[in-house]
Amino acid sequence: MGAMVRFPAIRLYNHVVPVLVGAAAAAAATCGFVAVAPNRLVSGRPVALWLAADPRLSTAIALLGALLLATVFAAPRRALHFAAVAIAGMLLLLILAAAGQAASSLAALAPPLARISLGAAFWVLIGAAGLAVIDGLQRARAGILAQLATAAIIATGFAAMAEAGLFDALSLAREYHTRQAGFAGALTRHIVLVAAAIIPAMLIGFPLGVAAVRRPHRQGPLFAVLNLLQTVPSIALFGLLIAPLSGLATAVPSLAQLGIGGIGMAPAIIALVLYALLPVVRSTVAGISGVDRAIVDAARGMGMTRYQRFWHVELPLAAPVLLAGLRIVTVQAIGLAVVAALIGAGGLGSFVFEGLGQYAADLVLLGALPAIGLALAADFLLQSATVLLHRRTAT
Repeated sequence: MGAMVRFPAIRLYNHVVPVLVGAAAAAAATCGFVAVAPNRLVSGRPVALWLAADPRLSTAIALLGALLLATVFAAPRRALHFAAVAIAGMLLLLILAAAGQAASSLAALAPPLARISLGAAFWVLIGAAGLAVIDGLQRARAGILAQLATAAIIATGFAAMAEAGLFDALSLAREYHTRQAGFAGALTRHIVLVAAAIIPAMLIGFPLGVAAVRRPHRQGPLFAVLNLLQTVPSIALFGLLIAPLSGLATAVPSLAQLGIGGIGMAPAIIALVLYALLPVVRSTVAGISGVDRAIVDAARGMGMTRYQRFWHVELPLAAPVLLAGLRIVTVQAIGLAVVAALIGAGGLGSFVFEGLGQYAADLVLLGALPAIGLALAADFLLQSATVLLHRRTAT
């Protein structure tokens, strides 16, 4: 028998990208890239990517996907990872352009009341491209400036396409233009709700955490109460606050004149503060308890007072952990503030629940997508600040 011919094994240096590309290809082949409906209340007919978008855009998306997949077979180098980031970023922008172009071409052939919505394939494709960008940045160990530059380039490309009116035919854009006057107010109200909850939570939770560190026997009862608050569903907590705050506003009219009542911002802020206390207190306890006792003892030996040791030694060293806790609190508050619209607090949640009531998915997205964007932006900025602070304390 002749000798067997052995072929060299194919080695993958990145197992994340093939999964993302495979999921995107499967979604593009089996799901609609956009959906065409006769009006905003009826489910649409899915249209595949290659049937909806310009063939040149579809071909470019496929070629960039293949090029991104090809990067996993090359030996990992920092330059290669940045190249993968560039390819994934261009792919993301091309997917957005294809969605806008597809909506424009389909709207030209559809009745005036017809709506073109983004389909499942679009969301899978855009999600896969975004995750590929993040994966490439992490593998390249990109610094904060490189990450900010990447986000800025993608955001600028999206803004340029939106300014050019590329997305105007999409149902989501039409919902926005219909409510454009109130959108800025709802976004501002949402940010105010979050800020009005985070600041009191920090002012209350930080001293409680410090007290729990100084007196460890109080940690058990304190965390038991805070954990109990976390188990109460948000809608139930909002509802439980209506009766006592209404009674308080009736008994003290001056409070009602300040806007405190059973519905509105007051119960929403109180509930958000209660939910934020646990992560604030826990991060404070973890941060201060994690400071090396040898460093504290050295500061004591240098003659520092307890006040000086706390502000000049313990607090700076615990700051990265405290900032990580603030990151969790902020993202949590942005999400919970959406539910606060149920009790008249306003914000982006008003679009979400109005859309649910009208069975208008794009109206729901008009409230949900900006909230997601706020959460991602806050998470990224606070994570970057945490990394910078950690590097500063490490040096």
